[in-house]
Order: sequence, then C-alpha cells, then structure tokens
Amino acid sequence: MSQTPRQSAERSVPTSADVARLAGVSRATVSYVLNNTSSVRISEPTRRRVREAAEELGYVPHAAARSLRAGHTRMVLLPASASSVGPLYLQFFNELQWALRRLDYTVVQYGSLGLDGDEAARAWAELRPVAVVSLGEVGLTPQGVDILKRSGAKAVITLAPRRVAGAHSLVMDQSEVGGCAVAHLVQRGRRSIGVVMPSEPGLEHFAEPRFEGARRAAAGTGARIVPLALAYDEKSANDLAAGWAGLGLDAVYAYNDEYAMLLMRALQDAGIDIPGRTAVVGADDLLLGRLLRPRLSTVHIDMVTGQLLAELVDRTVRDPNGEPETRDLMGARAVHRESS
Repeated sequence: MSQTPRQSAERSVPTSADVARLAGVSRATVSYVLNNTSSVRISEPTRRRVREAAEELGYVPHAAARSLRAGHTRMVLLPASASSVGPLYLQFFNELQWALRRLDYTVVQYGSLGLDGDEAARAWAELRPVAVVSLGEVGLTPQGVDILKRSGAKAVITLAPRRVAGAHSLVMDQSEVGGCAVAHLVQRGRRSIGVVMPSEPGLEHFAEPRFEGARRAAAGTGARIVPLALAYDEKSANDLAAGWAGLGLDAVYAYNDEYAMLLMRALQDAGIDIPGRTAVVGADDLLLGRLLRPRLSTVHIDMVTGQLLAELVDRTVRDPNGEPETRDLMGARAVHRESS
C-alpha cells in the first residue's frame, strides 16, 4: 500500500547509526568516510559500502551538528551582490566558489540588500561562518570585522577600493579603469569627454571611483569631463542619444562594454558617426565588443584568479593570527580598436 503524504512526511530522518548498521561498520567509520577525512586509512571497498548505504537511506550529514563537534563551521559566506556586476566579475566569483568547494568549504551567498556596516556584520555572524569574503558593496567597518571574528570567523576578506583595519584587504582600484579610458581618449586627441554613470543601484561603488580616475586623467590636459546618467535600457540610451548634439561631446567612456554597446547602438541609430564624431570606449574587454562594427575600444582588466583568493581564505583559516595582507587585486590597460 502506498504511503499518504502525511505518512511520508512523518518518516524518521536517517542517522549515521542507520548507515553504520546497513554498511556493517562503526559510526566513526561513517563519519570519516562522509567527511572525507584523509588522516584515517579506510579501504576503498569500505568507503564504497558506506557511500552506497548513505545513498540508499537518503542520509546526509547534519552540518550544524558537525560544526558543534568540530567547534567551527566550514562555511564561507559571500554577501550576494544587489546589482549585476558584469560577466568579468561573475566569472571571477564562479572561479572562487569552485576553488573553495575543492578545498572542502561550503559556500553560502547571503542576500544583504538593505543591510550595511555593523548591521550586516551582525547578520552574517549569526550563521557562524569560518570566513567572510565581502565584495565591498557593504561598508564593512573595523567594528564589523571584530564582530565577525568574535563570532568565530577566522578569515575576513574585503574586496573594496580601500583597506579595512583587521581584515585582509584585496584592493580593487576602480579609478585605474576610468583613468586608462580617458588617458587613451586624450591621447587620441579628444577633449570633450562624457563619462557614463549607471543609474542602477549598487553600481555606484564601481562607477564613482572610475569617474574620479577619469577626472584625474583629464586634469591639466585641457579636456573637460561631463558625467552622463544612463540606465541599462534602450529608452534611456535613445533619450541620451537624441540630445547628443547639444552636449558638444567628441568622446564617451561608457563605464563598461555592456553600457558602451547599448549607447553606441543608440548613437548610430541617431546618425552619430563613430568614431568620426564621437569616440566610444568601454571596459572589461568582452568578446562581444570585438564582434561589433566598429570594433569596441575598451579597458582590459587583469584580475587575480578565484583560485588565488580561495587559497588566501584557506591559508587564513589555518593561521588566523597571521598579519592581515593588503594587495592590489587588479590592473588595467587600454585596448585601442576601431571605435576610438
């Protein structure tokens, strides 16, 4: 007779003792096998028998109970971005997550929308992560770092424009990106340069330093810099292109390749010749930019690999008393193509 939904829901949860009985081994052996403990020698047939028993019973280890026994978790918390950070950064964070999983960490993304500073740190600390890697959208403070460490976090790593006391700081100098773009345009003879400022919330953490870098690169050259608000949709791009003649611009640094492609299409539809009347430069060096006509000039960003960051997390977890590191996470260089 088939079980009713109520009967099915009331089935007992399988335990490691059930797995041990079915596999004919001790509970300790079950723990060693399912936790991939390498310090204890267990034959491959025994390992296989334990895994098959666990699969048959539908048993999975209880992460919270395992953490209580060990005194710490293997959880690395990554605050989720509130906005699209683009293909380049998505690839970096995918690399990081895969590398952390290979090092036997559990990666958890935390929706931090609406949280900032110490409030965010307290919310993250409730989960007792062994490490936190913060992108920089949340303004983590030295007090927040202390809250996390008091809750058991052995590694707190920030990816931000500036270092945070007590944390390992991987500095992402976004100003270098804007500086490279405008220096390239000035070198090409452009003197009236628009700089796109995305309207999407969250991107100001990247856009504002890039604008400052653009402004510094133009200083003393006779070039003027004009901020341009642009949302990532066709209407916003078309509206900006419709009033282009009145702006008197002969070039635009469009924040990144995606905004550059959006704006370039709108400018071309409005009859603006590129690069004759207006040069266009993006950033990130996406493949699609090379397929456009004219091919898109860009800023190529060199970032450390996710593997290197994962190794820093692991090294810090193993030696939490080591001196906090500060290193530059990225470099930038202009790539000249047909659009400038």
